[in-house]
Amino acid sequence: MVKTVDDELVEYGFRRIIITITAVLCALLEIVDTTIVNVALNNMRGSLGATLTDIAWVITAYAIANVIIIPMTSWLSQQFGRRNYFAVSIVIFTTASFLCGNATNIWELVAFRFIQGLGGGALLVTAQTIITESYPIAKRGMAQAIYGMGVIVGPTLGPPLGGYIVDHFSWPYIFYINIPIGIIATILTIMFVKSPKYGNKLSVNQVDWWGIAFLTTFIGSLQFVLEHGQQDDWFNDNLIVGLSVASVFGLILFIKRELTYEHPIVNLRVLKNANLRVGTIMSFIMGFGLYGSTFIVPIYTQSVLGWNATQAGLLLIPSSITTGIMMPFIGKMIQRGVPQSYMVAVGFLMFFCFTFWMHNIITPDTSSEAMFWPLILRGVGLGLLFVPITTLSLSTLSGRQIGEGAAFTGMMRQLGGSFGIAIITTFIARFNQEHRVNLISKLDKTDFKVQQTLQGLQQGFMSKGFTFNESLAKAYKIIEYKVMVQSSVLTYMDVFMYLGILFLLCIPFILLIKKGSGKINPADAMH
Repeated sequence: MVKTVDDELVEYGFRRIIITITAVLCALLEIVDTTIVNVALNNMRGSLGATLTDIAWVITAYAIANVIIIPMTSWLSQQFGRRNYFAVSIVIFTTASFLCGNATNIWELVAFRFIQGLGGGALLVTAQTIITESYPIAKRGMAQAIYGMGVIVGPTLGPPLGGYIVDHFSWPYIFYINIPIGIIATILTIMFVKSPKYGNKLSVNQVDWWGIAFLTTFIGSLQFVLEHGQQDDWFNDNLIVGLSVASVFGLILFIKRELTYEHPIVNLRVLKNANLRVGTIMSFIMGFGLYGSTFIVPIYTQSVLGWNATQAGLLLIPSSITTGIMMPFIGKMIQRGVPQSYMVAVGFLMFFCFTFWMHNIITPDTSSEAMFWPLILRGVGLGLLFVPITTLSLSTLSGRQIGEGAAFTGMMRQLGGSFGIAIITTFIARFNQEHRVNLISKLDKTDFKVQQTLQGLQQGFMSKGFTFNESLAKAYKIIEYKVMVQSSVLTYMDVFMYLGILFLLCIPFILLIKKGSGKINPADAMH
């Protein structure tokens, strides 16, 4: 029996355990860092003397660097060798983490976050490939499940971990905790990870510099528009309009360049595969739901229920644990031949049920107990989505195309999260205003119930020693506050419903998926 390159990369026993732990840790580090800073922004702003607009760049810079580097990971691995590329990425990420913690002003922090994002984005897809290539073909579903635990659990761990660190230490420590893990991961990578054999490397003159420039223009501009669109009033702002135009032209020129250049930085021809096209769409929707729900639930609990950041983050932990518990079972189901398309369909349906359930239970005083089971359902739904979508996307690809396909699904998942947060933020602002106007229009001063409520509140304040006019003013403020809270609740109900409908509409896409050979080989990724 002839040994293939893939067979040579398969590991067993202790070595495979060490490689798996290393890769999952790196993927988890990267994804936790996308959300861990959210709860520390106020502390950063105070200590660095930054404005609200300036501090938003701490998130934006990291996200832009992340999404730019992900599509290039396959090409960069081929140029420098996967082990070398992975190890250098960990070093860049770890060093940038140290520099972030030592930043003395906001723009130093933003610059170091961008560098951290360049190192971190490379960790995601490369970690996935290193894990899958270390397992024999029969256990590749389990390998994807192990990797999926890091990707799904990561965004949820960020807020509570960040909240705890900020409450008990100070914000630089959210970066310093990466340093010991990064050092250990670098040593283990150099000692244990193997690199597949590649063909000839390109010379400097053959490198697709224009492709890199067009990709950076397209993704960088798009990410900025998504991050800052709502706060800058979208297309009423000249910078947003200019960057939107730059993004469109960057995309057009990037596509033209990649389809005509002999050595493209990103192989777009792989998207001719129907399964991968559908898989990228589903990855986008999954990112939308994963990051969108991770964003909206803490926002609702903090703005309406008055919880602190740590409480809001802890609420999502059972959901993440559920997803983590499900991953090995899903891996075994795939090994036993359960059709992935059925799992994806059930996953989308369960996510719709989660949003519909949340739509029905949220009030100005919903308890954590009431949200427990809907969030458990969310965890089950996400568990049924990640591994099946990944394996379905790659199921009819072969060779190095699998790595290129994995990069597309990773990029689309991240972009889906950016779109989800941008759209949800916009919906919250627009719907809130709309509901507020509608509620105020129904508050007729001549209405008996309104007069009765006002008089009751006024008399309550007068009994505490306030004057007639002071009591009336305070009564109006209380009614205004109640209108604001009620309009917020109605807004979150709408957002949950629209998010659920989006997932429901995805189910027909699954009918477009062709059945793969059944023996997919994601270990070819980035070859």
